[in-house]
Amino acid sequence: MKVGVLALQGDFVEHIQILRSLGVEAVEVRKPEHLRDLDALVIPGGESTTFAKLAAAYGLMEPIRDMCTSGKPVWGTCAGLIFLAKDAGRPQPLLGVLDVNVKRNAFGRQVDSFEVDLDVPELAQVEKNGNKPRPFHGIFIRAPLISSVGKGVHVLAKLEDGTIVAARQGNLLATSFHPELTEDRRFHEYFLKMGDGSRRS
Repeated sequence: MKVGVLALQGDFVEHIQILRSLGVEAVEVRKPEHLRDLDALVIPGGESTTFAKLAAAYGLMEPIRDMCTSGKPVWGTCAGLIFLAKDAGRPQPLLGVLDVNVKRNAFGRQVDSFEVDLDVPELAQVEKNGNKPRPFHGIFIRAPLISSVGKGVHVLAKLEDGTIVAARQGNLLATSFHPELTEDRRFHEYFLKMGDGSRRS
């Protein structure tokens, strides 16, 4: 399996390191031609407006959008979630493929970053013992939240107050937090598992 990580800015290196530790060929994506033979794509955290503008400048918008609609797994973390969304509450380049509305910097500035354990039942798919999945430690850094979801979107995780922080729509995965900044590889394993069907088809 070959997975690309959008490497225009942000924490792409951490994603690549985890993917490679799972035995996956992980490569940096900076040009449209880098997308051609990929099985999946990760859009990492960073500054959403900046890398959306860079993606547009490098001609990546349509090729990434095509990949999203092709059925291949695409995962957006933090700013990557914003980039996938249909509406971010303000004008900026968006892929518009994930049927969610998001609120940018929903929890405040950098100093308001926080960590919390999340209940993610879907991670039972990658638990080795078959038991109920243990909590996933979410790291939120200037994070967005998902304010509403469309009918085809499955909510994966919420905060205690009901705020949606992870969701999936078919081949599209989105998290407000940063799994790549933890030692826990289960979200990456879950994402790779999403690609099983598309590789067989």
